[in-house]
Amino acid sequence: MSVDFTLGKRRYNAGKVLIIAELGTSHGADLVKAKELADAAGEAGTDCVKFQMVYADEILHPRTGETALPGGNIRLYERFRQLEAPPEFFAEMKAHVEKQGLLFLCTPFGPRSAGELRALNPELVKIASPELNYTSLVREIAAWKLPVLLSSGVSKLGDIEAALELLETPAAGDSPASGPAGEGRGRVCLLHCVTAYPAPETEYNLRVLPNLSRIFGVPAGLSDHSLDPELTPALGVSQGAAVIEKHFCLSRNDPGLDDPIALPPPLFARMVRAVRRASEAGPEETIAAYSRDRGAALVEAVLGSGIKALAPAERANYTRTNRSIHALRDIRAGETIGPGDFAVLRTEKNLRPGLSPFWEAQIPGRTARRDIPAGEGIEFEDLSGPGNPG
Repeated sequence: MSVDFTLGKRRYNAGKVLIIAELGTSHGADLVKAKELADAAGEAGTDCVKFQMVYADEILHPRTGETALPGGNIRLYERFRQLEAPPEFFAEMKAHVEKQGLLFLCTPFGPRSAGELRALNPELVKIASPELNYTSLVREIAAWKLPVLLSSGVSKLGDIEAALELLETPAAGDSPASGPAGEGRGRVCLLHCVTAYPAPETEYNLRVLPNLSRIFGVPAGLSDHSLDPELTPALGVSQGAAVIEKHFCLSRNDPGLDDPIALPPPLFARMVRAVRRASEAGPEETIAAYSRDRGAALVEAVLGSGIKALAPAERANYTRTNRSIHALRDIRAGETIGPGDFAVLRTEKNLRPGLSPFWEAQIPGRTARRDIPAGEGIEFEDLSGPGNPG
């Protein structure tokens, strides 16, 4: 049975799915294109239009590496810099989306974007998979007391539990959380995801959705990076998904980072129809219909074992796509590390991962035992000071 995800008086479950068109940064910080994308997504049947509030410094170090684009390789950090947009951009897009009767959703990636997003008074917020372990960001969002979509790609059960514990922890001065899962956890919908672009349909293991819901006591949904417009979303609904999120573009030939794996309007509309059909038909009929049309073996592979594990396509991304603590400058052996000398970043391409963001508050005042090059992850072995297990 699907557990409801509640937004005010609206309740979403497998019988009434919240569909999200993830625009991400496909607008290229162009307001005209952003409105064109939002309008097209609305016409294709979405319930919600999602954005990403990007500041490169909150996500990556300049030495992260390169990404391949149609025009050639470009430094990933510089590509994110090109996608930055001012708060006024998101304020106008929020008004534009809500005028259509759609939900506005946005992902922050650090303290600056979180503060600017909070000032827009959103109705709900999303934490992206790489930020699930960003302790201080998750704690900040928990204090907003808003409904949260928590994406769980490239994560293990322990990572998810740690994030949910942060989201359910009462802020200072609050009364203790009530209920078996806590008041904060009751506002969360956990989105199952495979952090690979594209993600193979056969690695989605959709039977994990009801298991995650039972384990953590929260509704579950699906953030889908596969190329097929129907198979994973519809079968996700058969497994109780209350939310389906899919990247949206005007054309897969557009230059956005995620456009090659996004759905253009006709395919997105096809996905919407498939999701609504699955809601009406129910699990058994949906699985039977796709087994007839696509083959029982394929459907069984997409449904999977139901055991939560890193998908093969994302295993290499674990600790690299997730956040860790990185040096912002060349830190010499013997120097004291100050608050401005490090940041919680994604490791990505060619740097080494560092300590978990859990240790962020314990770094200032430590002394470097050895040289730490700018961009590299800071490890316990790099540090001396009280309480250092190294």
